[in-house]
Amino acid sequence: MLKGFKEFVMRGNVVDLAVAVVLGAAFTGIVTAIVNGLINPIIAAIFGKPDLTKVANFTINGADFSIGLILAALFNFIVVAAAIYFIVVLPMNKLLERLAERREPEPDAPSPEVLLLTEIRDSLRAR
Repeated sequence: MLKGFKEFVMRGNVVDLAVAVVLGAAFTGIVTAIVNGLINPIIAAIFGKPDLTKVANFTINGADFSIGLILAALFNFIVVAAAIYFIVVLPMNKLLERLAERREPEPDAPSPEVLLLTEIRDSLRAR
């Protein structure tokens, strides 16, 4: 039972997923700082609102709707996804490409002449 669990945990996909979750959590602090320190002041200057979550709020029959809250979550997701892509995924893909180039290339397929000679040899042996 423990062997099966160990094999499951050590699979590449599980480890990759764990790394992504940890990195996503770590980038949340960075994104929050960028939004609070840079984006919110820009929004305040443009729309006269203190942050993005206060933009496009309205009430219908006592129900509060916030388009800005959705925009803020979407913006945070895009920033986190871009940061993970450019800081983790892109460099890792470049590294994997370089490692693939170092491997020995597959041997070329035999030429038609070699195939013909091999066929002749095999037919002579069969006699």
